[in-house]
Amino acid sequence: MRIARFTTGEEPQYGVVTGELDELGQPADDAMVVALAGDPLYVGVKLLDQEYRLDDVRLLAPVLPRSKVVGIGRNYAAHAAELGHDLPEEPLMFLKPNTSVVGPGDPIFYPRQTQNLHYEGELAVVIGRICRDVPAEQATDVIHGYTIANDVTARDLQKSDVQFTRAKGFDSFCPLGPWIETDLDPQTFVDGVRVQTFLNGDVVQDGSTADMIFDIPTLIAHVSSVMTLLPGDVILTGTPEGVGPMNVDDEIEVAIDGLGSLANNVAAR
Repeated sequence: MRIARFTTGEEPQYGVVTGELDELGQPADDAMVVALAGDPLYVGVKLLDQEYRLDDVRLLAPVLPRSKVVGIGRNYAAHAAELGHDLPEEPLMFLKPNTSVVGPGDPIFYPRQTQNLHYEGELAVVIGRICRDVPAEQATDVIHGYTIANDVTARDLQKSDVQFTRAKGFDSFCPLGPWIETDLDPQTFVDGVRVQTFLNGDVVQDGSTADMIFDIPTLIAHVSSVMTLLPGDVILTGTPEGVGPMNVDDEIEVAIDGLGSLANNVAAR
């Protein structure tokens, strides 16, 4: 089930997106959105008799994290190598504020404090219920679904500050979308799902989730051993190699097999 958050020009709503995705991850021309009665994280999936053409609505970030976005660094060996880092012995965590979240088509603002703004296409996990100390073998019990993320990073600030808060925390530094897919098993990503990033239409990242050092159940177990996870919290699972700079007026698109694609443009702040 693909759960979207959208607007027709009025108050945001939640809905279920119908139809299949084509080989490029785009929905069919006749795709529809069936409205839901409230946020399914809290009231469950309750269909209404309101239906809209997907082309006639504006998709928003599919989830607004209640408290946090948890990033995982260096979870692909080749990405760690391209930045000159050793492989972590356990998941490397950092936080992005929920104010960094934007949706499909929203601008990524280029802050004046950086001269080296990078894209990082990633698979994102959305938590479905309050949890703490989750055993890896029970991780599926707390997963609401999956979406696509761009872990935007001011690479020069990341290096100069040492810790990641400023480099990854600016407003607009966490595009999410286009929707949440609820019907996938973490094993899908162990077997390998393609993660690609396109800069102005050119492929700049082309990796597979099979190359993650720590799988999704391991990440959930590790993060929840440190902090309580709340419904709507998001875990970013790391990025493949190929990260690089983007500039004002660039378009950056992240595509993940089975999840669709997420596109944003870079704008001056």
